Amino acid sequence: MLYPIIALVLGLAALIWSADRFIDGASGVARHFGMSPLLIGILIVGFGTSAPELIVSAFAALQNNPGLALGNAFGSNIANIALILGVTSLVIPIAVQSSILKKELPILSLATALVAYLLWDLDISLGDGIIMLVVFLVVMGWSAYQGMKSGSDVLAEEFSQELESKKTSFGNSVTWLLIGLVILMASSRAMVWGAVEIATSLGVSDLVIGLTIVAIGTSLPELASSIAAARKGEHDIVLGNIIGSNMFNTLAVVGIAAVIHPFQTVSEILTRDLPVVGGLTLSLFLICYRKGGKGRVSRLEGALLILAFIGYNSWVFLSQQ
Repeated sequence: MLYPIIALVLGLAALIWSADRFIDGASGVARHFGMSPLLIGILIVGFGTSAPELIVSAFAALQNNPGLALGNAFGSNIANIALILGVTSLVIPIAVQSSILKKELPILSLATALVAYLLWDLDISLGDGIIMLVVFLVVMGWSAYQGMKSGSDVLAEEFSQELESKKTSFGNSVTWLLIGLVILMASSRAMVWGAVEIATSLGVSDLVIGLTIVAIGTSLPELASSIAAARKGEHDIVLGNIIGSNMFNTLAVVGIAAVIHPFQTVSEILTRDLPVVGGLTLSLFLICYRKGGKGRVSRLEGALLILAFIGYNSWVFLSQQ
């Protein structure tokens, strides 16, 4: 099992590095063509932070490992809220002011409910995948419209500051975009192979590996960027990246996996994993919709989120005994 472990570790390290390069390159190219900072944040950065999950799940579906694809999507959603938001707010309490985020959160909740409905028969068909992708495109179109209409939002100001700090030439942006994409593809394939081999050796399902090890790994780029953003006072970017990434994971990642290879899943998705995803998503309402207009994640709430993450992962592994 040595080679699969090496492939998983090296693939993960390359994935984290290449995801950052890909996002920086894509953002620089978009800025060169005149896209507004808010649209770059919503569309380009949102896609970039979910690119590891997207490519890993696509390779998993191509190699007939649908459990890994589905586990990676839902496990990443859980990690984004419980681990990333928890750790970030434990370092620096997060304050949320953006009206755009408050509008997108109900849509994320509805998207989660839609996918739960499509998963109810434990069969993910080609039609289900197409529905998810169509809804995803509609949501992205709506987000782009809201972004153009709300140019003075706090989130827009924070994205503008972030892009200004990473300003680079068009040539360098294109170079990093291509390098990041190529290494993302190669590292994702290595991770999928290593994860499947480890799951087989340990006698656990690829769904469990996807929900835990792979999901944590593909979420690490968001963890590093969230802590960095919080330290610079860009608190709305932290929650914006989490909501955007979860939207991509819920609709695009699962949808693309279904289109590539329709599959059946197990009942634990409905009885264990989706309720946790839904519960954590609903907990974000407590953050964004508090009296006084400003949402906030305190250190205590961050610690509770981390405990929830540890408890969930313990539950997943104990259920395999």
